[in-house]
Amino acid sequence: MRTYSGHSNAKKSNELYRTNLAKGQTGLSIAFDLPTQTGYDADHELARGEVGKVGVSVAHKGDMHTLLDGIPLGEMNTSMTINATAMWLLSLYIATGDENGVDQAELSGTTQNDILKEYLSRGTYNNVPKWNPINICSYHLQEAGATPVQEIAYAMSNAIAVLDAVRDRGEVPEDEFHKVFGRISFFVNAGIRFIEEHAKLRAMGRIWDELGRDRYGVTDEKMRRFRYGVQVNSLGLTESQPENNLQRIVLEALAVTIGRDARARALQLPAWNEALGLPRPWDQQWALRIQQVLAFETDLLDYPDIFEGSKVMDGLVDELVQGAKAEMAVVEEHGGAVNAVPYMKAALVESNSRRLGRIESGEQIVVGQNKFASTEESPLTADAEGGIMTIDPEVERELIDEVRKWRSERDQAAVDEALAALADAARDDSINLMPLSIAAAKAGATTGEWSATLRDVFGEYRAPTGIGDAAVTVDDVVLAGLRERVEQVSDQLGRRIKILIGKPGLDGHSNGSEQISVRARDCGMDVVYDGIRLTPAQIANSAVQEGVHVVGLSILSGSHMELIPNVIEALREAGVDVPVVCGGIIPEADAPKLIEAGVARVYTPKDFELNRIMGDIIDLVAAKAGATAVA
Repeated sequence: MRTYSGHSNAKKSNELYRTNLAKGQTGLSIAFDLPTQTGYDADHELARGEVGKVGVSVAHKGDMHTLLDGIPLGEMNTSMTINATAMWLLSLYIATGDENGVDQAELSGTTQNDILKEYLSRGTYNNVPKWNPINICSYHLQEAGATPVQEIAYAMSNAIAVLDAVRDRGEVPEDEFHKVFGRISFFVNAGIRFIEEHAKLRAMGRIWDELGRDRYGVTDEKMRRFRYGVQVNSLGLTESQPENNLQRIVLEALAVTIGRDARARALQLPAWNEALGLPRPWDQQWALRIQQVLAFETDLLDYPDIFEGSKVMDGLVDELVQGAKAEMAVVEEHGGAVNAVPYMKAALVESNSRRLGRIESGEQIVVGQNKFASTEESPLTADAEGGIMTIDPEVERELIDEVRKWRSERDQAAVDEALAALADAARDDSINLMPLSIAAAKAGATTGEWSATLRDVFGEYRAPTGIGDAAVTVDDVVLAGLRERVEQVSDQLGRRIKILIGKPGLDGHSNGSEQISVRARDCGMDVVYDGIRLTPAQIANSAVQEGVHVVGLSILSGSHMELIPNVIEALREAGVDVPVVCGGIIPEADAPKLIEAGVARVYTPKDFELNRIMGDIIDLVAAKAGATAVA
């Protein structure tokens, strides 16, 4: 039983972890901030506004010691939701254990370390025998719009790519390869379609067992067991009537616990208010108590598998298995998961577009959002903070000062030597970087320095956006009217309306910006979207070079009050005078401040009608240019 948690600095997060463990949490699930996830120190330009926002900042072994102070690492099972910097954070964890006298053989847990998933959907891209070195993550695939068939197929294709790469290197003896297969675990999403989600997990278990037996020759049934943990769905949590999220979370938790033969080994639940902002400790406690009530008050765990022999369940599992295998074959035709990233990304964008289209049209009902929307005021959000935790802006300044102080007081020669050795090893594919990363951690290197060392050797990958290959998925009367209005205004402008979609900072949740880009394209606009991780200056420069008529900014990490004004200032300095709209997880109290800073429109998750947003944008462009657009 876990809660995914961490915020601000290591000291405050340590206090939170100790409190959660005292309340009955049985493992740690560490949330790192975006600079830590993507390999930047707090004082880097790209880290501006992001430090300590969506997780805890960990820049060096001193931070890791503070984060884990007083927590028995030899007894703890720790999940670190970390991908691009997974090797580094595990190195810091091991270094902390070593320096606290904990035998590495006693460390247990998981690093997600699933970089292909990051390229598709999220964008944050040994001597420890009880540690799961990789956690194949289908969770974010569903968040990016994957159907159950796609979630199964792309996760399994991802696992095949990893296992084939390990096998092809030839460093693991054939009679030992079953141990590699047996240490692969999965991190799965559980959505609101209760029966379908349970069937999905049974289907994944069946396919995984077959892959182990038939593709990799694993004869030990225990090693072929589908081992997975779950974070239930955050995609379906609503800003509108957020109290409805509680029953959604309970039902989603049931989907992964009710059937014994497909039960999750670890479970973490989101808080009811995650669509609003950062949950408070009390909100996380509520999520933990849901698990405890299910486990200790109900009879959920008392019976054999209650779906055994169910014709409905067996039929649905068969259908999902067949569909997933067919989609896995398509991935293989593209050359496997690595080469198929562009194909899979475009497919996810298309699926998400169809999902949003169903919600927008009312075909897919979301209670409190597109149906039964009348509501009483919620006492849960009535306080001055809107029912969420806010991070003190001073946290970033303090962490910048701390990392600079750390650098000034360490043995710089030892750090330089350790990083040089790491760089040399990175140029040789035959050398395992893990021991050298641990050495760098012990020497006092920082997260940003470790990452910069590897960036210098490997370069930096820019993942495909998927919007270019995504097919048009919405074609209705309203959209036809929008296309006509775009044509009218474009004729008066002398060229087609052009919109720049920008994602400043390190927020890798690009689903919203992708869908806005696709809908704007389908309305007939020219769209400029260069993907994630841009500085305000880069966005302003792109606006100048492309000659855009409107700029749309997307931020879901809580850094909107810092980064959006910075982008507006950069646009003004570059001489760009166009309307700016923004969207993201933006508390209601912040919207007037953004308007005052120069934003023309603010959209949040409750604004699910993309056609209405497109209409607003057309009107803004027309008004700015003195053009007219017939409604």
